[in-house]
Amino acid sequence: MTQLIECVPNFSEGVDLTIINQITNEIEKVEGVKLLNVDPGKATNRTVVTFVGTPQAVVDAAFLAIKKAGELIDMSKHKGEHPRMGATDVCPLIPIANITMAETAEYAKQLAQRVGDELGIPVYLYEEAQANKNRSNLSVIRNGEYEGFFKKIKLPEWKPDFGPAEMDAKRGATVIGARDFLVAYNVNLNTTSTRRANSVAFDVREAGRVMREGDPINGKIVMKEDGTPKFIPGKLKAVKAIGWYIEEYGVCQISMNLTNINITPLHIAFDEVCNSANQRGLRVTGSELVGLVPLKALTDAGKYFLEKQKRSTGVSESELIKIAVKTLGLDELTPFEPEKRIIEYLLKDSAYEKLIGMNLKAFANETASESAAPGGGSISAYVGSLGVSLATMVANLSSHKKGWDDRWEEFSNWAQKGQVIKDELLKLVDADTEAFNKIMNAFALPKNSEEEKAARTQAIQSATKFAIEIPFKVMELSLSSLEIIKAMAEIGNPNSVSDAGVGALCARAAVMGAFMNVRINAGGYNDKNFANDIIAKGKLIEEKTKNLEAEIIKVVNDKIGI
Repeated sequence: MTQLIECVPNFSEGVDLTIINQITNEIEKVEGVKLLNVDPGKATNRTVVTFVGTPQAVVDAAFLAIKKAGELIDMSKHKGEHPRMGATDVCPLIPIANITMAETAEYAKQLAQRVGDELGIPVYLYEEAQANKNRSNLSVIRNGEYEGFFKKIKLPEWKPDFGPAEMDAKRGATVIGARDFLVAYNVNLNTTSTRRANSVAFDVREAGRVMREGDPINGKIVMKEDGTPKFIPGKLKAVKAIGWYIEEYGVCQISMNLTNINITPLHIAFDEVCNSANQRGLRVTGSELVGLVPLKALTDAGKYFLEKQKRSTGVSESELIKIAVKTLGLDELTPFEPEKRIIEYLLKDSAYEKLIGMNLKAFANETASESAAPGGGSISAYVGSLGVSLATMVANLSSHKKGWDDRWEEFSNWAQKGQVIKDELLKLVDADTEAFNKIMNAFALPKNSEEEKAARTQAIQSATKFAIEIPFKVMELSLSSLEIIKAMAEIGNPNSVSDAGVGALCARAAVMGAFMNVRINAGGYNDKNFANDIIAKGKLIEEKTKNLEAEIIKVVNDKIGI
């Protein structure tokens, strides 16, 4: 399985896009990486670049980008709102798929050593790549920023991990490390006061604020026995925050790094900033994401805000994202385009969603064409998705039915189950056509030698097994959808009982149609134990489906009454 690492270098240039383009061109030269996002900020004079790829390709691309940034950016002339210490200020590597954090940290060290040795730039390791935890925190390393590092770098305790112990006036110093996925998130306030914005930041960030005697602003700082200040912890764990003024927009922001969105997710950070701002006579007007965000961060936010309204969370993924964007005000300053800002969407291979990406007319035309695919397997999966979609619709209508307000959560849970099954069945629409193509490709393999014949036979058998498993999964999912369909027929909005009935008919058609595909493909599979076992299981599923469908249709007809 392919190992994937994400790299998110921050370059100290956000105004001159010709410079940024030259840097990103270096990244795109490297085979095995994909440039996902380029997010420049004029006020911060900083650009966050995101790319992903195989580990060695990411290291190579990052090295070229750091080299080019050092050639083009002059730190002695740099001004910007964001803390910084180098042309490439920070360059984290993040494990994405099939790779551990420890392995990622080793690649970060490899990159750091190359930058230090070959480019002569002072490099500090941070987070999981740094063994010395006294200097693993980015803000601690960067304290003093570019201007202060000419003296700081001479201190024995701040000798760079790689490269010379001499601050480079033009290129500065760089921090390279390995960390978990971090969300850079800014919340907009209706004030121009940086001091008031910082008060809010100190309320919410984990580090909190310095403890003072008496007056919390001007009072004497309370010191610990070791001579360092005491701190009052903030409200949110795994959150770093500062307040700053953005001249480009004429507002102050709370700039946050959410270092673990499992501990403090996006929506909780937003709500806490709102609460703190309100207590200080301020208002949140919106927010912005810098760089990319995981899909779950937005779908979780959408569910959170729907739950606060006591409305069903069993809506589509796109609807959850829409609710999150509007509630968080992510489009206040600039348009928010999910397909360009959500990491899973950027990594998605559109070739695997050819059919479900079509409109209804195009899908019907494609099915009716002279091509053998999509065929009965894909149609079975799609019919199954329509059946459970009808049940999900009934659940959502029931959750909002007048007089049933106390039952919204009950129906919301049913709708959520329906959405999960629907999404899985939609994936299988294209997967079934992929299975057909695998078989055709296997049969097209050469068979001139004994080795080629053996390889061809193995490929055919592997593709055949895949072509059995896909429609069998359609059967399992469609059977499970009948639980939801039956519940909606029995307890759902009575005005929609006929929709539940149609859903049951669709689920039965999906199971029986998919089973035909299981059987026809099983006939060509050499492992007869596997084939016989899956046929036996399929017969049980078909029998259960017919019985459940009959029960549901009886309930529907009894309720319709005529």
